[in-house]
Amino acid sequence: MSGILNSSIGRKFAMALSAFFLMIFLLQHFAINMLSVFSPDTFNEVSHFMGTFWLVQYIFQPILILGVLFHFIMGFVLEIKNKGARKISYARNNGNANSTWMSRNMIWSGAAILAFIVLHFIDFWFPEINTKYIQGDMSGVLANGEGFRYYEELVHKFQNPLRVAAYCLAFVFLALHLLHGFMSAFQSVGANNKYTKGLMGFAKVYAIGIPLGFIFIALFHHLNN
Repeated sequence: MSGILNSSIGRKFAMALSAFFLMIFLLQHFAINMLSVFSPDTFNEVSHFMGTFWLVQYIFQPILILGVLFHFIMGFVLEIKNKGARKISYARNNGNANSTWMSRNMIWSGAAILAFIVLHFIDFWFPEINTKYIQGDMSGVLANGEGFRYYEELVHKFQNPLRVAAYCLAFVFLALHLLHGFMSAFQSVGANNKYTKGLMGFAKVYAIGIPLGFIFIALFHHLNN
């Protein structure tokens, strides 16, 4: 693995694989959260299953955390390597001539997303770990014992307009990040072929549709509760 990461191509390939892994997780996370709009009971049941099933908790969850860390660390490494490769700066840097704004600012959109992930961990993951593994309460029920707590906790988080605004802004940055990152990942694994046009269409639908879906969920709960 270390040998692969010593080359520029290897680092980009590893970055692309971690991106695909995170995009699969994002789609799954979106699907579960969307259940909260249509069926709070189903959302509660699925959330409880995901929060207590040993395979998810002790295998998939650590892999996910490592995947997130790897992707962001590798992103910063690639940015530093790319800047270091330019020993002599251009006399006049016209970035618009051969690259998009999104491609030139991936590091900043990534940093904004990372800040949001930290906030998301503070809001949801840390309290969940505290409840289940420190307090020892794996039941998932409300304090009054009337049903699962997951939907109520989700709705409560989206009552604060400042939190909702930060949440929506983070997903705008995610859309910008994905619009370039998705196609870049395909190219890094050699998928730049006769299917490129179709892949570009799919990438745009995913990059715009998934963040918009998360924004819709936040606004729906904020406005209806």
